[in-house]
Amino acid sequence: MNSRIYTDQLHRSVSVPERPMRIVSLVPSQTELLYALGLDEEVVGITKFCTHPDHWYRSKTRIGGTKQLHFDKIRDLKPDLILANKEENTKEDIDTLSREFPVWVSDVNDRRSALIMIDQIGNLVGREIEAKDIANSIGAAFQKLSGIDGQGEKLRVLYLIWRNPYMAAGRGTFISAMLEEAGLRNCIQTERYPQLTGEEIKELDPDLVLLSSEPYPFTETHVAEIARIVKRAQAEGNTPVKCVDGRLFSWYGSALLESPDYFLNLFHKGME
Repeated sequence: MNSRIYTDQLHRSVSVPERPMRIVSLVPSQTELLYALGLDEEVVGITKFCTHPDHWYRSKTRIGGTKQLHFDKIRDLKPDLILANKEENTKEDIDTLSREFPVWVSDVNDRRSALIMIDQIGNLVGREIEAKDIANSIGAAFQKLSGIDGQGEKLRVLYLIWRNPYMAAGRGTFISAMLEEAGLRNCIQTERYPQLTGEEIKELDPDLVLLSSEPYPFTETHVAEIARIVKRAQAEGNTPVKCVDGRLFSWYGSALLESPDYFLNLFHKGME
């Protein structure tokens, strides 16, 4: 089978068949994208966190978690392309798999790099037109948020992704970029995913706290716990705490088609 050399988002050269027919995805966002691009039988393996589409989650071979891969299952699938991500998969696992299979690695930190990823994966799997259509539709969807910056001072937001210990999405993350797109301001100034004590959360004094549904499954039962931590003086009112759909803040594939409307409904109801 003829192969082509592609450059991934880590600037690695990867030799991939012209039309890969046995694809393993190690990244939920990119699994969902493969489905949106019109693939089906070509995708032979996914992770246990690849919950979209649901029927793939129920029918495709699961090869472990994003950071706990089952190499024996991957080898049994004999992939001719593996899709990975710098943040979601470990360097050690990527290096191990790259010695045996073509591994293309994405590095997504904002909408621009997400659109580049979509275009490049479309090229990898022979779905160039479909990828361009998705990217163009995402661009059009985010135009709905274009007037948000003029709506007054941005709320300072704390976005929690984990409990025991508390962890927040900091600067340089895709989540932080989505908060900015939604017209908010991340109150975490440190990079990546810092751990926080309750006292540190209180000192941040955010205007709004968002509890993500993933990777830690925050629910309404945790709202009161966080509200007690960030409770302000009664005269100033209390800090709102909301549970949010983590997929629409952190999945950087075709899920981005849904994110703008979700942000508008969540933060800017009634905005023209």
